[in-house]
Amino acid sequence: MPRINLLPWRADQRKDRKNHFLAAMGVAAVAALAVTGAAYMLMSSMIDSQEKRNETLRGEIKRLDKQIEEINNLETAKQNFVARMEIIEKLQRSRPEIVHLFDEIVRQLPEGVYLTGVHQHDKKLKFEGVAQSSTRVSSFMRNIDASEWLRNPELEVVQTSKPGQLGGGSSFVMDAEQVSSADDGGKKKGPGAGNKVVASRGAR
Repeated sequence: MPRINLLPWRADQRKDRKNHFLAAMGVAAVAALAVTGAAYMLMSSMIDSQEKRNETLRGEIKRLDKQIEEINNLETAKQNFVARMEIIEKLQRSRPEIVHLFDEIVRQLPEGVYLTGVHQHDKKLKFEGVAQSSTRVSSFMRNIDASEWLRNPELEVVQTSKPGQLGGGSSFVMDAEQVSSADDGGKKKGPGAGNKVVASRGAR
């Protein structure tokens, strides 16, 4: 019976399988690199696209912030304009009131009472003057309390000169309030209703 040596065939077969395996590994490596490259390019494209969207959003946010700032500036300008208009309207309404006020002071000033100074702060009035007697000062207070343009007289100081002193009479300081046409009837009715003496010095 003849003997057949199969060793070279088996070695060739193993060599072919090894070559096939290496070729398959190479193809797999190339495929893996291709997939990795494609994935990297896809991710880079997605990142670039997202960056562009983010940049667009940042630009829109800046534009909206600028618009909001402009709106706030317009609102501030509007409030300032409204405030100025209110001041102008108030001045226009109060323009004739000063005429009534001075006319009323002259009309309500009793005989024998002389004013040496009149000071006004907003609606507050301060009268400084000299009267022939403290009774004249009381009459002035009653006239103010009954006036349509003055109210709430408050006597701060009244000082009667000593007998024989030069000038004589009583010097006084009195507060009152101007009645505005916009007031809601806060004025007291009736003479003497709002008279109030804060402080006094000297003999009556």
